Amino acid sequence: MPGIRQPPAMLCCMPGVAFVPALLVSWSSASFIISYVMAVLAGHVEPLVPYISDTGTKPPESGVFGFMINISALLAVITMYIRYLLIEKQNESSHFIRSSCNMFSLCIGLMGCIGMGIVATFQELAVPSVHDIGALVAFGSGVVYITLQSIISYKSCPQWNTYFVCHIRMAISVISCIAFIPMIVFASQISMTKIDWTPDEKDYTYHFLSAICEWTVAFGFIFFFLTFIRDFQRVSLRISTEIHEDS
Repeated sequence: MPGIRQPPAMLCCMPGVAFVPALLVSWSSASFIISYVMAVLAGHVEPLVPYISDTGTKPPESGVFGFMINISALLAVITMYIRYLLIEKQNESSHFIRSSCNMFSLCIGLMGCIGMGIVATFQELAVPSVHDIGALVAFGSGVVYITLQSIISYKSCPQWNTYFVCHIRMAISVISCIAFIPMIVFASQISMTKIDWTPDEKDYTYHFLSAICEWTVAFGFIFFFLTFIRDFQRVSLRISTEIHEDS
């Protein structure tokens, strides 16, 4: 596929742009795993399926969690924008979707990134209501975004995607959607806000089931963005500038 061209002085693509989703996937995975290990070793959470946010609530892991999740949100913004440009370029010749649908998908994805930033900035025990809103926006928008991208992928077949990749994306989307609903339902049944859960406590079952669903949705996003790597290998980045001299 030819490089995506944009007006002068505007950034579009660069060689090796596939490293962007690869970095997003590896960085996000590391942010979850590192904060989890730190929280468990510090005795702040139980090893058995805590909420993702539970692993980034108390220092020192809270600082690492906030920093890494904010970087993940930034990488997600870059990945989604490149994906938007890629679809726009493909759509110029194939006309498989309306441009407004592509823009709508991008806006939904960016909302999810804002939610990630809220989650990273407002910690669970410090400002629980704001944190919960951010988490709801992040997960809800994320599920809608990957579902829309799965539909767009099918519409671009067979010229721009294989049906195998489309099936994988849709399967991840369906699993994430299925997990998202009980995640919210079980979380709404929990009557207290805490991070150090033990099996003999009230509402532990709701917490446990909701946390499993949360991790499922989170890693669903990671595996979904992993499927972008091959698409992004086709994209090159060209930067052009124009210098106008006053006559």
